[in-house]
Amino acid sequence: MPGRRHRPLRRGGRAGGAAGRPRRLPGLALSLLLLSASSACAADPAPQPAPRVDYVATYVWRMEDESFGGFSGIEISADGDRFTALSDRATIRWGSVERDAQGRIRGLELAGRAQLRDSAGKPLKPGWQGDSEGLAIAPDGTIWISFEGLTRVARYDTPDSPAKPLPRPPEFKAMQRNSSLEALAILPDGTLLTLPERSGALTRPFPVWRWRDGKWDQPFSIPRSGDWLAVGADIGPDGRFYLLERDFKGLLGFRARVRRFDLSESGVSNERVLLESRPLQYDNLEGISVWHDGQGIRITMISDDNFGWLQRTELVEYRVTE
Repeated sequence: MPGRRHRPLRRGGRAGGAAGRPRRLPGLALSLLLLSASSACAADPAPQPAPRVDYVATYVWRMEDESFGGFSGIEISADGDRFTALSDRATIRWGSVERDAQGRIRGLELAGRAQLRDSAGKPLKPGWQGDSEGLAIAPDGTIWISFEGLTRVARYDTPDSPAKPLPRPPEFKAMQRNSSLEALAILPDGTLLTLPERSGALTRPFPVWRWRDGKWDQPFSIPRSGDWLAVGADIGPDGRFYLLERDFKGLLGFRARVRRFDLSESGVSNERVLLESRPLQYDNLEGISVWHDGQGIRITMISDDNFGWLQRTELVEYRVTE
């Protein structure tokens, strides 16, 4: 490296070569060596500082309605003032978000509720056909929903509209029962990205399926680690891919993790774990929405209470600043 002195080898107490003098590099060779070392150092990018991730608040959502609960997907509007929440029993709710001066949720005002329908316009029943899991809303308001029982992705022009299911590639039919398309995200150009909850093996990456230009393909995968399972996804306002994962620890409850990736045509890169919760810190977080609150990237997550009295519906928020 530049500025480092090379001590001559010692042989029999004498320094240097046959003539007993230190060898000297020719001037040109020395200049080239220094230039090469300098270029190598300049080409090595400086490590990026870790983003700051701050907990904002947790809001517990309650409602006297027997169909309330089981939330598996959420979308928050760009200004943070409106929400759409999807239950895994084929119901969808929407309304406004009340926040305090610090931006913490203080209430959710329900504006509407709908039972999702099949392509014939008949209400979906909870279970195999109505196991709605992933939610994504296009800029024009179109609603996209992924289903886990009968594995599929469907379009809804409005919450009450008949479903317009997309074609199902053969690989969808081969996915594990009750472990298929949990996560769904949409890019600004309308491209859909979805992936199953389980990949089929602990060491097998999660395959990411893409709907674009009227067809499905599977252009890349996301690395899988440990017992973490993919349960939610979103594209942030920074263009990055955010993946919500869950780990169930039995009597110790649930853990949650959010990983962030740079997204390109060829796949994902620059993986970073933004947050990882402790067992029992939160409930069963399944849905994720990423937006900008004016100070940084806000991550909003919602929990699935499994319609059980021991669990609850939580909205948990964090802020990420670079």
